[in-house]
Amino acid sequence: MANGEKATLTNRQSPFSDAFKQFICEGWAPYSSEPPAPLPGAVAAAAHRKKLSAIYPGERLIIPAGSLKPRSNDCDYPFRPHSAFTWLTGLGTDREPDAVLVMEPAAGGHTSTLYFHPRVPRTDEEFYGNPRYGEMWVGQRESLDEMAALGQLRTANIDELEPALQKMASQTPTRMLRETDPSLANKLDAWRGRGDREDAELVVTLSELRLIKDDFEVAQLRQACQATAVGFEAVVRELPNALAKPRGERWVEGVFGLHARHQGNAVGYDTIAASGDHANTLHWIRNDGDLHDGDLLLMDAGVELDSLFTADVTRTMPVNGRFTDAQRKVYDAVRAAQQAGFEAAKPGALFSDVHQAAIAVIAERLADWGVLPVSAEQALDPVEGGQYRRWMVHGTSHHLGLDVHDCAQALREEYRGPLKPGMVITVEPGIYFKSTDLLVPEELRGIGVRIEDDILITADGYEILSDQLPRESADVEAWMAGLLA
Repeated sequence: MANGEKATLTNRQSPFSDAFKQFICEGWAPYSSEPPAPLPGAVAAAAHRKKLSAIYPGERLIIPAGSLKPRSNDCDYPFRPHSAFTWLTGLGTDREPDAVLVMEPAAGGHTSTLYFHPRVPRTDEEFYGNPRYGEMWVGQRESLDEMAALGQLRTANIDELEPALQKMASQTPTRMLRETDPSLANKLDAWRGRGDREDAELVVTLSELRLIKDDFEVAQLRQACQATAVGFEAVVRELPNALAKPRGERWVEGVFGLHARHQGNAVGYDTIAASGDHANTLHWIRNDGDLHDGDLLLMDAGVELDSLFTADVTRTMPVNGRFTDAQRKVYDAVRAAQQAGFEAAKPGALFSDVHQAAIAVIAERLADWGVLPVSAEQALDPVEGGQYRRWMVHGTSHHLGLDVHDCAQALREEYRGPLKPGMVITVEPGIYFKSTDLLVPEELRGIGVRIEDDILITADGYEILSDQLPRESADVEAWMAGLLA
């Protein structure tokens, strides 16, 4: 990769001649005079800002998108804006590094301004010489007016941000999402003459406001699940190739990643493609193992849309399309636990009720198989029990949205409180019998199963958003047979 001219030339850069500087600016078609269409999330983002505004009347609110992060030397990771920034602006994909949303208190609420680095004229050296913002390097950027049209909000040059904040920082109560721009946060502390206690409260608020999804958010999550199903189907079709190649887990990961990039922005999190005993490592993302005929493949994956809403789905599939009796025994137990979790998910129920319903089934099955050293009832005792957790150590659910583990900074009593219509959670029980676990019958060792779906809490129960993929063992076999034919 080449590198462009900066203020101080490095050993990999050459200066531009005056002749080149004149020549590079000539002969370009004019930019379009038509404003771009608003982003799909712009209207919802305006409603989100209104909710936040109502909580903090009279206070300035600062929400940066974040900055590029180095991967190695001068190569950066792909940029993804902070989820709170996206929720409040509608800007997804890789928009907009270094941008900052400022909500200024005004009569009747707040006036919102997006500060960002706009496109410069082609006569500016940045156009051809700046690898971070130059059009020759990163593509055509938006002007102030174009970004205003995309986001349906006021815009300003990022150069105006610090003077504007410094001017009124001591007079206007200000809160900031600090984690995305620590340098600006430190400057703000000096300008306003105090620390970050109020900033910590803002982080909690921004998480809690996202616990209940609006119609736009639900539609995005439903679309993410549909796109994810396409990726799972593609993986099944490619299983013969994955089986025949070394490190077949990475073939699986790659196939799903291809479809995630085609259907949306990217994967919502690192794909777990765990074959055989690897399925018993909960966060197996190394994905460097072979696939073997007769093994199970546990695949935990989700497509993140351009809006950055993501699905989170797990299916455990027999590599050759047919469960063995032992595999089916474990799979059906997990499926029964998932169904119990579904049925516990309804308005007014506690978040933990879903987990309790699922683990009750798992504990009963483990007791029936003679695996538990105590009765199921004893294992479920919250004080003296917990033995079942040797084989299912994780929780059954988490909130889902812009983040795969959404709303993580919400207070515990809100996150784990009563379920409400509009919440989206996962239901993902599992049973994991490591090959080295001598307390497990030999025929079950090395079998790991998880089944995960994304559900919307409705007025009278739940809706499975990820219902495009089968769950029952016989249905999984029939589905795979059709794709492998």
